[in-house]
Amino acid sequence: MKSIDLSGKTAVVTGASQGIGQTTAETLHAAGANVVINYFPDAEGHNESKAKSVCARLGDRGAIAAADVRSLEQLTDVMQLAVERFGTLDLLVNNAGILRDRSFKKMSEREWQDVIDTNLSGVFYSCKAAVEHLTPGAAIVNVASLSAVTGFFGQANYAAAKAGVITLTKVLSRELARSQIRVNAIAPGVVNTEMGESIPEENRKAMLTNIPLNRFADPAEIANVILFLCSDLSSYMTGQTLHVNGGWWS
Repeated sequence: MKSIDLSGKTAVVTGASQGIGQTTAETLHAAGANVVINYFPDAEGHNESKAKSVCARLGDRGAIAAADVRSLEQLTDVMQLAVERFGTLDLLVNNAGILRDRSFKKMSEREWQDVIDTNLSGVFYSCKAAVEHLTPGAAIVNVASLSAVTGFFGQANYAAAKAGVITLTKVLSRELARSQIRVNAIAPGVVNTEMGESIPEENRKAMLTNIPLNRFADPAEIANVILFLCSDLSSYMTGQTLHVNGGWWS
């Protein structure tokens, strides 16, 4: 049986200082990849501290890179760093995302724009910055969301952005196929991360009633599917969105 071996490959994971991104970075590293951990440079330095902690566990095959995914220029520097440090860029996981939940009537223009800029435009900019460096046979994995297909109350911004990620994935899969670059997406349900745990407990209990497996996902269960999409085991898959949600369908 073929196993997953990413030795010699280099991955960039955006938003990798915590949550799904952190677990994904660690999972790809465990499979042999060099990993660049991107993080948002917050004023307090919390994300940098977390990123350095993750990187310390990765040793010589890890690196950190601060960048706001809303900036094509900053992401271009991240991809350049990956190539300069490890000599190649083979895998890109677009995970960075934020929540600004509020009902449509109360949602401000800023709350709408911040989420669109980070969760959708950030994916576009990241792919734009990476594409000239990606090797033939490379893989891009975009993190979408269950919200993209269910349209959760209070998530007009988030659901719209993630739905855009799914469609952008389809377009890029067609346009980059000539370079043998595969582009897929994963749409997680609720995951036990800081973001997932920020959901009010009353809402979390209601959500569980929609999940046949009757539990939320562990970050590793999402990261393992991303690992599959990064590996040669999915070599004939492109333009797809894998829904990893415990069976939750609206």
